[in-house]
Formats: sequence, structure tokens, C-alpha cells
Amino acid sequence: MKQKYRMDPPAVRTAAGSGMGADLQSISRMAIIVIAVIVTLAALDRAQPVLAPLSLAIITGLMASPVASALERYIPASLSAVIMVMLFLGLIASAITLFSMPLSIWTDRLPEIWRELQRHLLDWQTAFETLGGVQDQIRKMSGGEAAMTVDIADNSAVEEIATLAPALVAQIILFLASLYFFMATRHSIRTSVLSLCFTRHSRLRTARMFRDAEWFVSRYLLSISVINAGLGLGTAAVMWLLDVPQPYLWGMLAFILNYVVYIGPALMAGILLGVGLVTWDSPPAIFFPMAAYLTLNMIEAQFVTPQVIGRSVTLNPFFVFLSLAFWIWLWGPVGGLVAVPFLLIGHAILRNSVLHAAADSQNRQASAKKI
Repeated sequence: MKQKYRMDPPAVRTAAGSGMGADLQSISRMAIIVIAVIVTLAALDRAQPVLAPLSLAIITGLMASPVASALERYIPASLSAVIMVMLFLGLIASAITLFSMPLSIWTDRLPEIWRELQRHLLDWQTAFETLGGVQDQIRKMSGGEAAMTVDIADNSAVEEIATLAPALVAQIILFLASLYFFMATRHSIRTSVLSLCFTRHSRLRTARMFRDAEWFVSRYLLSISVINAGLGLGTAAVMWLLDVPQPYLWGMLAFILNYVVYIGPALMAGILLGVGLVTWDSPPAIFFPMAAYLTLNMIEAQFVTPQVIGRSVTLNPFFVFLSLAFWIWLWGPVGGLVAVPFLLIGHAILRNSVLHAAADSQNRQASAKKI
């Protein structure tokens, strides 16, 4: 005879209460995590004037660490840090000197570029009529039958730069000071962090994280710098052959913007399209500078870069895009420079954590077999 069991009402209430309590605990944990993420994002946004140059200095220090380590065989670390800081100070001063005047000239020509773009769009209006709705959009852009007027601001680009100069100088000083102290004390920082690890395994894992993060970032940035220099030289040479004004300016811009993958080349292509608009009148010729740069960039992105760093530093393009979108949204241009190095540091940490967990699992399995 089968005996039926039933749960006593107090037991039912206890089980229901414990289940509801577990649900409330899960919801409270999720709420705490969401609040922590929001607070962290707000803190990163508010502290951008300090954290952005500080992060850029650390990334730059990781990139220059192989050169500094080679110098430290013959001179003290503090003197090696001074040499690195002076080198980057010279690079910054050279970039400002070479960029300021040509960029101010081309910035003042932005209204002319816009007028030329508008004129070509109106000339090509008949070709766009076959595409439904495009004609109405162009008429809305041009303000109906009346011609579009472009207001030219009285203040030049030099005056705008002058208003931003104090904040820019302060961030450059913070960057150079942070770079010096990081380069001079990076070994002691590593030793201090390792001293906080209480077990041999944790110290070994942390040391490997430091080593891989430094190796990934330095190899990536040094390799990319050489590749970008070649792209810049090629761009300047092609612009010179095409008789584009100030070809060295476009070579330097190609060199700098290529550090921001995906977005930098797209921005460079748009800039060269504007240059073509004010340099030539015929429709095929205005695309020559942009087409030449995109050809060079395609060769660099599809053949040169994968051969140089693709085998040792492999990142998912989707995660690279997400990192770029997040850090550019948060920190602007500086975020675009540090996005990929931050992703490489996270890759080094995750890689060593996974390897450590796999090694621990194998050791436990081996111990169990021995028992």
C-alpha cells in the first residue's frame, strides 16, 4: 500500500519564504552591480582630465620599457626615465611646430571645402534623381531654391587653439610627469605588488601578468609605430606625386590617425576627400587623394600588419571595435589611443587567469589519481 506524503503548511511557508529570500538576494546583488557600474562610469568621466593623461603615460611607458631596460644596463633608471621623457617632449614639440600652421590654414579653408562639396552635390543632383527621395533631401540640405550660405566665423583656428592652450599644456605636463615617475619606479611598483601576494603560485601568476602585459603592449605599439611610419611616408610620397599641397602634413596625419584602428583611417579618408574638393574641379580627380590613401591603408591592414603582429597578438575584431567605441565615447581622442592597449592588458590578465585555473585543475586531477 502506497503511503502519500504531504508537506506541512508551516514547511510550505518556510520553503516559499526561503525561495523569495533567495530571489530578493539575487535582485539586490544585481542592483548593487548596476549601481557600481554606473558610479564607475561617472567617476571615469569626471576624472578624465587626470586619468586620461595618466593612462596614456602608463601605456607609453609600457611601450618604451624595452628601450628603457636596454639603457638601464649602463645608466641608472632615473636617468633613463629622463631620457625617455625628453624624447617624448621633443616629439610633442616637433608635432606642435609642424602641425600648427598648416592645420590653421586648412581649418580656415573649411567653409571653402563645404561650398565645393555643396556645389558638387548640386551638380550631381540629376544623377541622384533616379534614387527615390534623394532629390528632396538635397533640396532640404540646400534650403530649397535659395543657395546655401556659409557663415565664416571671425575667430581663426589659432585663436581657438589659444583658448584651449592652458588645459592642453596642463595635460601635457601631467603626461610627462607621470611618464617619468612610471619609468623610474616601474620595477619597484612591480616588486611592491608581488610582495602583496602571499603564496608562491599567486606571485608567479602576477609576475606572468606583468610580463605578458608589458610584452603585448610594447610589441604591439612598437610594431604599429614602425608600420604607421611606413604608411605616413607612403602617403606623403603619393600626395607629392599627385601634386597635393603640403604632402608632409597628410603623411603625419596618416601616421597619427592610424593608431586609432577603423576610425582613424575613415577620418583620414574624409579629410583627403575635402582636400581633393578644393584642389581639383573635375569629379574623377577629386577622389584621387582619398583613393590613393585607401589603397595604401588596405595594403597595410590586409598584408603588412597581419604579417608583423598578427601571429603573436591576435584580438577579436568585434572586441576591438567595442573597446574603441567605449573609450572614445568616454575619453574622446585619448580613449581611441588607449583602447587597444587596454584590451591587450585585459587579454594578458585573462590569459594568465585561465592558464592558472587550468594548471590547478590538472594538478588536482593528478593528485587524485595518485591517491
